[in-house]
Amino acid sequence: MNDKYSNILVIKLGALGDFILCTGPFKAIREHHKNSKITLLTTSSFASIAKETGWFDKIHIDNKPKAFNFIEWLKIRKFFNQKKWSRIYDFQHNDRTSIYFRFLNNPKPEWSGIEKNCSHRHTNPMRDKLHTIERQIEQLNIAGITDVPKIDISWLKEDINLFNLPKKYALIVPGGSSHRKNKRWPEREYIKLSEYLLEKDIIPVLIGTKNEQDVTNEISSASEKIVNLNDKTSIGQIASMGRNAIISIGNDTGPMHIIAATGCPTLVIFSRESRPSETAPRGEQTQIIQSNNIEKLFFENILGNIEKLLV
Repeated sequence: MNDKYSNILVIKLGALGDFILCTGPFKAIREHHKNSKITLLTTSSFASIAKETGWFDKIHIDNKPKAFNFIEWLKIRKFFNQKKWSRIYDFQHNDRTSIYFRFLNNPKPEWSGIEKNCSHRHTNPMRDKLHTIERQIEQLNIAGITDVPKIDISWLKEDINLFNLPKKYALIVPGGSSHRKNKRWPEREYIKLSEYLLEKDIIPVLIGTKNEQDVTNEISSASEKIVNLNDKTSIGQIASMGRNAIISIGNDTGPMHIIAATGCPTLVIFSRESRPSETAPRGEQTQIIQSNNIEKLFFENILGNIEKLLV
């Protein structure tokens, strides 16, 4: 515990998976600065779940203005300089937060991150090769926080009774980023997976966003027993569903981080477009499989992984 600092700022703008991976550091900062006022700077997408954590006294929304939106940039500069921050923890580490660091008047407050000349700089030359969690642990150790817990989403929950889910179901997440569709395992293989689960009396439950409706519709058309909840679930409901699911299989996408963190037996499928060694979901029963040619990764190739998770 360290009560020396009265006003703490934590920066984490996104994305969903990164936000979930940062829950351990969030909790560690709250424990270390028990009596401090802690503000989270984040985007509107994560404001509601950030409030649910109970780790922050205030949530400030970053609208991430475009380059020539001078009024918004001036507001951000004012935010950074008028609050008299004691210490700032930057977990975003990008060009935007570099600008924020330069916005700060001298003498600058303590800054935990990677900015040149910041007070608590993470200088490990191999930091970009580390998994996000190990990288965050090193960063916090430099700042004097040596007790960093595992991912904690115990607070993330929402009622799922309205879905009237079967007793035995599998959460299937066949979508992913619309601008990186080469990260997706083919729909035809998800149909094979669904047929296999149905033979075992496990009902496939599909989740995804509105942009993935075509994918979930194609898979659910294979059987009237498949439940398609595309664009019907909140982040809290995904967590609650994960805690009750028999198994989950899905692509490298944000909801898989939530499901894995619940302890659900989880298989995450990666293409060569991602680096699971640095960004993979973490969970007590999580397995990762990566293929250099995801189009030729057949259901039969991952069946052994699924059977182990179903034991």
